[in-house]
Amino acid sequence: MQKIRNIAVIAHVDHGKTTLVDGLLEQSGTYGAHEAHAERAMDSNDLEKERGITILSKNTAIRYKDYKINIIDTPGHADFGGEVERVLKMVDGVLVLVDAYEGVMPQTKFVVKKMLALGKKPIVVINKIDKPSADPERVVDEMFDLFAAMGATDDQQDFPIIYAAARDGMAKMDMSDPDGDFTCIFDAILEHVPEPEGDRENHTQAQVFTLDYDNYVGKIGISRIFNGVVRKGDNIMLAKADGEFTKGKITKLIGFHGLNRMEIQEAEAGDIVAFAGIETVDVGDTICDPANPMPLDPMHIEEPTLTVVFAVNDSPLAGQEGKHVTSNKLKERLEFEMNTNVAMRLEVVGEGKFKVSGRGELQITVLAENMRRENFEFSISRPEVIVKEIEGVKCEPFEHLVIDVPEELSGSVIERLGKRKAEMKSMLPMGQGFQRIEFEIPARALIGFRGQFLTDTKGEGIMNHSFLEFRPYSGTVESRSYGALISMTPGSTLAFSLFGIQDRGVLFIGVQTEVYEGMIIGEHSRSNDLVVNPIKGKAQSNVRSSGADEAIKLIPPRDMSLERALEWIEDDELLEVTPKSVRIRKRFLTEAERKRHSRK
Repeated sequence: MQKIRNIAVIAHVDHGKTTLVDGLLEQSGTYGAHEAHAERAMDSNDLEKERGITILSKNTAIRYKDYKINIIDTPGHADFGGEVERVLKMVDGVLVLVDAYEGVMPQTKFVVKKMLALGKKPIVVINKIDKPSADPERVVDEMFDLFAAMGATDDQQDFPIIYAAARDGMAKMDMSDPDGDFTCIFDAILEHVPEPEGDRENHTQAQVFTLDYDNYVGKIGISRIFNGVVRKGDNIMLAKADGEFTKGKITKLIGFHGLNRMEIQEAEAGDIVAFAGIETVDVGDTICDPANPMPLDPMHIEEPTLTVVFAVNDSPLAGQEGKHVTSNKLKERLEFEMNTNVAMRLEVVGEGKFKVSGRGELQITVLAENMRRENFEFSISRPEVIVKEIEGVKCEPFEHLVIDVPEELSGSVIERLGKRKAEMKSMLPMGQGFQRIEFEIPARALIGFRGQFLTDTKGEGIMNHSFLEFRPYSGTVESRSYGALISMTPGSTLAFSLFGIQDRGVLFIGVQTEVYEGMIIGEHSRSNDLVVNPIKGKAQSNVRSSGADEAIKLIPPRDMSLERALEWIEDDELLEVTPKSVRIRKRFLTEAERKRHSRK
């Protein structure tokens, strides 16, 4: 009997997956007594730490009793759903986490649907039971309803339920039990997760489900061994998704334990390992025995739904802050990203212009944020949805949108979404004065909606959405209802001129900010664009005025983060991204050029 268990932790964003894995690592004794470790240790990337979200799926291994348990922590955000789908094929059991107050959310439905389709049996963990507003019994009922609606088998419906507060390292099998530790989770994994199928005596079969990169050894394929034994130095056959076979050699075999990776000599069927030595390896490829190659089914990777154009920055302030500014550097960096990120696509569309397609705005802004931290400077166009032709009909992606809003504000939100072609599906009271409303909406109608939604709900609303399907094109959708305040001249902004401009709308910049002609410095309070002069100073004369100078009080500018700015811009605008600044500008900088192109 194989003493290995492979599980994935899946859930909606922010339901506590990484915190739970932290607790499993700690309570299994994986960390030595002398080892210091950070909170949410699996979120190793700077952006993950800052935002508190998981962007890349990562695996770890722990020892419990005499078993090795391989755990894969997955992202919860819909934009990274492709990662979850691949990971589920590699494991034999699943921990499904659900927040004890929020209950079933769009991404919970997405991951549960994928899990059931693959025939996996879940262990359901109701997390955050220590919340004052937690209602675990309601959430358990929601989970049973969800499983029934998704067509789960009787065996899948008979899932064990664990109640937990992962942050405090507490878990129990029944709400009436005294508080306990994670022992019940470990025992449930050993009892309910089937042992891996496959045999070390069979011909080798291992499938790659995610990629990594190392400057010394090159591309690394992280894979699950389904049959046979893989040894360091083995000559192998790599079966590509398109049916092509390539010979290769495993130069390095890497095993996992806790947060550490260590070189190993061999691994057998059922284990999850990483290997290096084959530069052409891709997600879904199978490592086979050269004497008898038997490829596994290639993986289906979900299609991108959104595109933006990355281009060389050509603004008047270009090259002052970034180190990598040329099209060659930009192309190199984007191609490097495509090496490990299989959910994205790259296409060269012109001189210094690269079309990047992804699953959503967050995925694209995460790439842009990483690039600016690496001293790149570039511009990004407004996101556009990918329109497909299916059986002769023009189709676009639709999203399942769930919003939680205070009851008194729900009317204005429903009205605004109605103008964006959203169709309301259900409305439920959530307690504590909140309502949950579900919609089906075209993906392009959500571009630019988040900022407006936060304003309408006074910052109290929560929105979540996940990809639903491609449907026939739904016609024109209302976009931004306000115009832009555009600088007419280059220079450094002055308080005197900004004081006069701030009555016309909301400013995005403060005093002593470098601007140029065609740069957008704020949002106009009306629907048309307005050209203004932000560098005009007070006229000085030696004639004393009769009244005292008016006190200049500036309203603090709106902070435009990368995501917020990308949602805000329209088709004739660009986002200029540098290591220190995010500027919004018109595609054509002079007013004469803009007028000429508007006539075309």
